[in-house]
Amino acid sequence: LELGNNTKTMKSILSLFAVLSLPVPTVSEFRRFDGPINAASNYIHFSEGYIVTPGYIDISNLVFASADEGTPNTYVPEDRDWNDDHSAVVEESRGDDRVANDDTYDRRLEEEIGDNTESAIVSGSTYVDIVLFHEPSECANTRVGCDWTDLGVGANDGLGNLRWCCSDDAIGLGLCRGGAKQEGRLIVDPDKFNGQHRFLGVPPSGTWSRAVKFGMFDLKEKDGSGKYVMVVANCNDDVGRNLTVTGEYVWKSAHGYLPGNLFGEMYFYFAVAICYLVLLSWYLIKFSIYRDAAIPIFKWFIATIFIGFFESFFKCGDLWVWNVDGLRFWFSLYTGVLFGVCKRAISRVLVVMLCLGWGVTCDNLGGKFKTIVMLGTVYAGVSAARDVMTIISITENEILTHNEEEEILDVVSILTFVTAFIDVTFYLWIFDALNQTMQYLESMNQSRKLKRYLRLRLFLLLSVLFAVLWSVFGIVDSYNSQRMVNEEENGWVLTAVWEVNYFVVLMGLACLWAPEAGAKEYAYVMELSTLGNDLEFDTNIADSPDDDSAEVEESSFSIIVHE
Repeated sequence: LELGNNTKTMKSILSLFAVLSLPVPTVSEFRRFDGPINAASNYIHFSEGYIVTPGYIDISNLVFASADEGTPNTYVPEDRDWNDDHSAVVEESRGDDRVANDDTYDRRLEEEIGDNTESAIVSGSTYVDIVLFHEPSECANTRVGCDWTDLGVGANDGLGNLRWCCSDDAIGLGLCRGGAKQEGRLIVDPDKFNGQHRFLGVPPSGTWSRAVKFGMFDLKEKDGSGKYVMVVANCNDDVGRNLTVTGEYVWKSAHGYLPGNLFGEMYFYFAVAICYLVLLSWYLIKFSIYRDAAIPIFKWFIATIFIGFFESFFKCGDLWVWNVDGLRFWFSLYTGVLFGVCKRAISRVLVVMLCLGWGVTCDNLGGKFKTIVMLGTVYAGVSAARDVMTIISITENEILTHNEEEEILDVVSILTFVTAFIDVTFYLWIFDALNQTMQYLESMNQSRKLKRYLRLRLFLLLSVLFAVLWSVFGIVDSYNSQRMVNEEENGWVLTAVWEVNYFVVLMGLACLWAPEAGAKEYAYVMELSTLGNDLEFDTNIADSPDDDSAEVEESSFSIIVHE
């Protein structure tokens, strides 16, 4: 990602990154960087991730190369305050509270250039600055995020003028404390900066290519787990050279390659998969016992639970493979996404069928069945296209141009609108059908069936109420200066709660429509209230009007008489 000087631009980009990274998978912890790093003072490049220490970030395999032949010049940068002798490794102290071997303040200079035979910086060289720092949770978990200038990267005059590099205008604003000695470099305040710093010297002319010699950023347990940011800057836009970067770099936590803030999500999906398996086993046992009384709606329940199980299984497997190998296995990634889409589609179809009274007030839905299935199919297709394209726009951003990525996101916005429209259609249909079915049962005095639908309505209303409350909580939390849910560490909880809500509703509906004896005839069962004593009906005609007695004969339908 690139970050400009404008503070508003920085916040917008960071907010967009946070929004996109929540609902969809983030990039692999074996990350690629293939692209230009032009000499410019008005923006920087950065990469961020969550590390559980001890861990490391290794950029040794990134190859920096010149994009042109360059031109000889007489520009010679002045010596830096912290490195006057161009030594290969410098670890310096700051005042009395720093010692020479303090591991938390590490600055290294890549002294060799070109063919690795030169022992000193070439005259007229410019520099690529690479810094790594930890964002404290006190600011990382706030609505505005951390101000990097408070952490020693960049400078701000307090009037909205933010500068990352020590350019001419930054010097004019008094933002370069080192004056001309910092000219053409990333602004790093040694009094605030507590990260690690690498330099890479770039000769003024000739073909040049090299990797970072000291590219391993070791993170010890005392450095603290949390969000880390790596910044790469090629600041000298006066005489600096445009560069390209190719290769992979690695982010690894103590438990493996999986980002530290997603480790809990892997265990969550494992637990959800176990819950689905238990529910599925129970339902299949009931189905096998009462197979002769089975109705089609039972098969829809089995299919829904099966799909929910496989979604959780593949999502857990995707995170597990990611943690072990460092790369996402495309099959488990996209399979989990597609199962999730199918789960949402079939769930909406199932609830509409239940609300229309299938298996309770009627044994088939007639022409409505095809309409429901068709609407569910359209929903699945649009939702699948939206989710897959969203993943592609993020996980494949290394090979997409800026225009291609914007076009994909525009299509995603349209598909999101279409999906929302179909969702609203389903919800209106569900509650309208439920209301009509309950009115019919009430008018026919079908108290036992009405009781089942009252429970169904209770489950749905509680689910909707929970969804509204959780949405309000999310909105309020997003506007709080200090978030109640630490999204950097436990951001996955925001989506996990919806999975829990869905599973609870599905479990409740499965209990209401569990296989049982007489289920096949249940749609034909009619309740009749007693008038005084028990009322009995006879299919035979009485011999005389005065004969009040009658016997109940077998009939093609059942009658339930209750007191």
